[in-house]
Amino acid sequence: MKARRASDVKKFTDIPNIGPAMAADFALLGIKAPADLKGRDAFALHARLCKLTGTRHDPCVIDTFMAAIDFMEGAPAKPWWRYTKQRKARISKL
Repeated sequence: MKARRASDVKKFTDIPNIGPAMAADFALLGIKAPADLKGRDAFALHARLCKLTGTRHDPCVIDTFMAAIDFMEGAPAKPWWRYTKQRKARISKL
């Protein structure tokens, strides 16, 4: 069952939108605990993940990172696709 609040999260897969594959990505990125997501930049995490794996990961991974970071920073849980518009707006400014 997914956590309702960040304070209820014990492992990455407790975070809404996060399954085993994304939890493994966090481990690969060197993020050891869910609380370590606070203050992270989803775009930087995505770029680093692409570099580490030598693969261009889908941009929806950024949305999922954004959802997880926001949740761990105290925001209510939202589906990852609710972050797509925000991601696209930020990319258009780059």
